Amino acid sequence: MISNRWIVFLCYLHNFSGLNTNFTVVELNIYAMQIKPKFGIDKLLFGMKINDVKSLFGEPNKQFKDEDKNLIYVYNQFQLRLTFYEDEAFRLGYMICSNPDLLLFDALVIGRKVEEVKKELEKNHFKDWEKEDFDIAENHFNEEHWLILQSEFDQIRKVEIGAIINKKDEFDWKF
Repeated sequence: MISNRWIVFLCYLHNFSGLNTNFTVVELNIYAMQIKPKFGIDKLLFGMKINDVKSLFGEPNKQFKDEDKNLIYVYNQFQLRLTFYEDEAFRLGYMICSNPDLLLFDALVIGRKVEEVKKELEKNHFKDWEKEDFDIAENHFNEEHWLILQSEFDQIRKVEIGAIINKKDEFDWKF
């Protein structure tokens, strides 16, 4: 699920006498979650079954059923909520993520201004947006890619992404 992004810092250490020069390599493992519109997030693909997800992440921190009897998994460390649709044999059909390292087309999303992100997404064929207001929250919805940018105080707080429904009125599963 998570892409490893290794950043290597080359630190040049030099004593002031000019006699000793050392190089030290320090590795830091930084995780970034990449949204793949119409497919999912990183290795999580729409259509996966519960056991497929567990093989990637293990047991969720929390699980419950919603009012439609869909199964919800919550993974705190990834700030990720997954919905498995009951009427689709518990296939993964919806994801909500508020991870600050969430990427969309290699750009961070969380904490940025909505209009700035939407303008960048135009280059990737995200053109039509519907906006809904809920108290201080706003949902910016792109139906073609089934993507919601949810903002508060003009900053994106979470992203919701759902499986696409094809022309036959069926889910377009990717797994």
